Amino acid sequence: MPDPDNTGFAQVRTAIFPVAGMGTRFLPATKATPKELLPVLDRPLIQFAIDEARAAGVERMIFVSHPDKGAIERYVRADEDLCATLRERGKHKLAAELDDHAIDPSQEDVRFVMQPEPLGLGHAVLCAAEDALPGPVAVILPDDLILGGRGALAEMIEAYSFMNRAHLVATMEVADEDVSKYGILSVTGRNGPVLMADGMVEKPAPEDAPSRQAVVGRYVLDASIFDDLRGLPPGAGGEIQLTDAIAKGLERVTLGGFRFSGQRYDCGSKPGMLQATLAYAAGQEEYRDVLNAFQPTLLAAE
Repeated sequence: MPDPDNTGFAQVRTAIFPVAGMGTRFLPATKATPKELLPVLDRPLIQFAIDEARAAGVERMIFVSHPDKGAIERYVRADEDLCATLRERGKHKLAAELDDHAIDPSQEDVRFVMQPEPLGLGHAVLCAAEDALPGPVAVILPDDLILGGRGALAEMIEAYSFMNRAHLVATMEVADEDVSKYGILSVTGRNGPVLMADGMVEKPAPEDAPSRQAVVGRYVLDASIFDDLRGLPPGAGGEIQLTDAIAKGLERVTLGGFRFSGQRYDCGSKPGMLQATLAYAAGQEEYRDVLNAFQPTLLAAE
């Protein structure tokens, strides 16, 4: 396999987007609109994920979707008729923006595979196995939005280029009362932003947690993850858990956590989506007056 960076280690060429979930926490909005298409202002969550993968330089994007969520593929692919109509009406800037956002099949490699049943994140990743390019793969959960920095996945792939036969997971420090919501890394050491680890504990009680480093929705995984997912029995919730497959592989590969530089927002929850929207708006000049005008109202309501 080509190694343009001359590190001697395999290049991350594939990004997997698990987007088959029902989005029940956002019903009734997600009755007709996939949660990945819910907007943070005017930009759907899936667009942030696509842009992050592009910035990381992956060659192939695999969307693991559901037959009922055809709107995601319609969004991802270019809409030539819509753009032509916009140009006819003089909206050239908007048409160009839509073209920039959409996948260009002449320049970008995109695949859609189906996950007909909600059998877990591990199962979703396994659904992409036949379409993944050789070597390690990245996994991006679009409802874990990370703003700021140069892109969490790009940072992780750069760090991974100095690792050999490893799984690297994105981590952030959480409060004691929140550790039971996450997979928690068992940390053994640190080298810059990379945490060395010997395992993970899924949603432990605070007194049982090995650290406060929570695993969030970015992964760079050795290709052996697919072998470890095959035949894996259901875990928590009766689903095929990605964390179980990662733990199974630790006999052969190392495990690391990565402290990314951006700010993560849990856009799978309503409070997290609101936080992300406010943070994104705060970074754009056109919304400053609105936020400043509304701030006294918020303070008065406290």
